[in-house]
Amino acid sequence: MAAGMTRLAWPIGKGGALIEGLKLAPLADIIGYVDADGATPPQAFLDLVKRIDEADCVIASRWLPGAVLHQEQTSKRQFASRCFHFIVQTLFQMNIKDTQCGAKVIRRAAVEKVHSWLRIADMAFDINLLYSLKKEGFTILEIPTEWTDQVGSKVMLGRTSLVMLLSVIRLRLIYSRIYPWIRHLRPLEGWLYKKLNAPPPLPGPRKEKARDD
Repeated sequence: MAAGMTRLAWPIGKGGALIEGLKLAPLADIIGYVDADGATPPQAFLDLVKRIDEADCVIASRWLPGAVLHQEQTSKRQFASRCFHFIVQTLFQMNIKDTQCGAKVIRRAAVEKVHSWLRIADMAFDINLLYSLKKEGFTILEIPTEWTDQVGSKVMLGRTSLVMLLSVIRLRLIYSRIYPWIRHLRPLEGWLYKKLNAPPPLPGPRKEKARDD
C-alpha cells in the first residue's frame, strides 16, 4: 500500500472515501478528484487544474455550452439529474449548473477550512462540499468539460436518488435555525439510511450545530 493511504474496514460510500482522502490536503497545494469509471478523460481534468488560478474551486460541467459529451446519459438518468438539480437549486441557491459531475479541483486552504463540515458519505457529497465552500466565501468556477457516460453503471437510480434527496434535505436543515430543535430525530435518520442500505452521514469532530444563513 502506498504511503499515506488508509485501508478502511467497512464501506463508507463515495462521500466518506473523499472525506478521508481530503484529510491529505496538507500534502498538496491543489487537491482534486474524478470518478473512478473514467468518464472524465485526463486532458479534461488537466483543464481544471490550469484554471485554478481563477478561483478557489474549479468544477467540470456537462451542462454548460461548449461541453463535449461523447456518450450521453440515458433519458431516465438525465431526467433524474435535472430533477435533482432543481431541488438543489431550490434549497441552496448556488447557481451551479452541474454539481454532480465527478471532476473537481480545490485549493488546499479551502479544503482545510471546510473539511470539518463535510459529513455526507453518499453520492450527495458534492452538494455538501460546494455549499460549505460557498458559505465560507470561497469562489467556485464552473467550466464546460469533456465527458463520456459509462454504460453499465452499478449505481441504482431509484435508491440512490432517494438517499441523495434525504441527504440534501438533512444538509439544508443543518444550515437552518431549526436544527437544534430537531436534533433528537437523529436515531430516525440513522434508521432510514440503514433501511436504504446507504452509508450514514459521518460524525463530525465536534457536536454539530446550526449554521444560520
